[in-house]
Amino acid sequence: MDFPLLDLLLILLAAFVGGRLAVRLGYPSVLGELGAGIILGPPLLGLLSGGEAIAVLAEVGVLLMMLYIGMEIDPRELGKASTGGILAALGGFIVPFALGFWVITASGGTPMAAVFVGMAMGVTSLATKSRILVDLRILDTRIAHVMMAGALVADTLSLLVFAGITSVVAVGSLNLASVAWIAVKVVIFFVAAWFVGVRGLPLAWRWAQRRGLDRAAAVPLMLLVALAFAEGAHLAGLHGILGTFVAGLALREAIGEKRLSHDLTGLVRDVSLGFLAPVFFVTAGFEVTFAVFTDAPGLLLAVIVLATLGKIVGTVVAYLPTGYGWREGVVLGAGMNGRGAVEIIIAGIGLQAGIIDRTTFSILVFMAIVTTATVPLFLTWGVRWLQSRDELVRSSGRDGAVIVGAGPLARALATRLTGHGPVTLVDRSPEQVEAARAEGFEAILGDALDADVLIEAGIEDVSTLVAATPNPEVNVLVAQRARERWLVPDLYAALPREQDGGLFAGLE
Repeated sequence: MDFPLLDLLLILLAAFVGGRLAVRLGYPSVLGELGAGIILGPPLLGLLSGGEAIAVLAEVGVLLMMLYIGMEIDPRELGKASTGGILAALGGFIVPFALGFWVITASGGTPMAAVFVGMAMGVTSLATKSRILVDLRILDTRIAHVMMAGALVADTLSLLVFAGITSVVAVGSLNLASVAWIAVKVVIFFVAAWFVGVRGLPLAWRWAQRRGLDRAAAVPLMLLVALAFAEGAHLAGLHGILGTFVAGLALREAIGEKRLSHDLTGLVRDVSLGFLAPVFFVTAGFEVTFAVFTDAPGLLLAVIVLATLGKIVGTVVAYLPTGYGWREGVVLGAGMNGRGAVEIIIAGIGLQAGIIDRTTFSILVFMAIVTTATVPLFLTWGVRWLQSRDELVRSSGRDGAVIVGAGPLARALATRLTGHGPVTLVDRSPEQVEAARAEGFEAILGDALDADVLIEAGIEDVSTLVAATPNPEVNVLVAQRARERWLVPDLYAALPREQDGGLFAGLE
């Protein structure tokens, strides 16, 4: 069998162009990739086509993407999620899930198809929100922190429920014996995964490192672990994406060397999101049918409307016990209304397994596109609404600064900032750290590109980060991560300027 190189080339080109265009418009690249598949593929123009070999690459892309997501998630962040974030996540998941189940069963669909649709309606996406939060300059507000925590909890909850759904699908029935057997296998898998991930894998990884494990050898070892976990999930009746997701969580903790962990995570991200996963999303667009607009327009409209209203109403009702008001809950629900990659993956798996048909799959795809497109509009309107009523609450508790660098310039800046709250300096040089400590400053020895070092410096609680190393690329990178991951509102990076030999620039 000849490999369809031309088809792969055209699919990747379409994914690149569509993804870049979506990002330029302020949306996640997955929407552009999906749109490219719909427009250029069989649903419309028919210029692109897939095949068995392309489908294999797409499947591998999804597995690696879930590995990357697992490696990016810090389980400790779930424990730190605010009460508001947890309530918003639960309400914003349960209500649209229930509405999705109801609308499909009421229209004659099977209970299992209804569960898949409900799952897709309950999912939320983080990518669009993080971008719009920056654009609206509300990173330091309460709704921003609740929204980010809620998205993390909701996505984790979705994967857990998805594990149960795929188990039931594998067995094919819901009698007491089959449910008991499902529960046994799922428990065995997660217990075994926990034991291997927490106990066995760190020991094995340290053993390999003592014997000269380098990056070249670590990559295949990491992939072997991911595939082993995926096969374990498959044997337990779960989908392989659950296995690679759990493998990512385990590998994050097992890789003791933070620099190596960062490099490997970046490698998986580049290969999955930059190469293989786009193949999946473009080819997923091939399965969409425009006949849904004539064959089931009422169901399409109902799913989109109920997904939106369910997310907003569910979030509002669940958020009321916090005492922060229903208007803030409305804005949170509107901001969490977007769906993204996880929803498309769930829908695609349902289509492949024969649980949903092409019409239902198309409904879910168009629902994801429409709801994600509304997020910037709804959130912009909601923020202005809260501002007009003087109800946009800036987060309390953020104070002080982290300065990356401990050289003379950084120490001079620390002197100026000390009166505005606690200041901590971070530097890789023992000499510079000792000099800062000698001047009475709190200073930490470590690499600012290491997340654990910044957490130790208190990055989660400060209002300002100043990157003052001699390397401008490092300064920008650290500042960007501080904004994307910890929502630090005020960022400054030392950048070279010919006219004055160097200037601190605020990052927008």
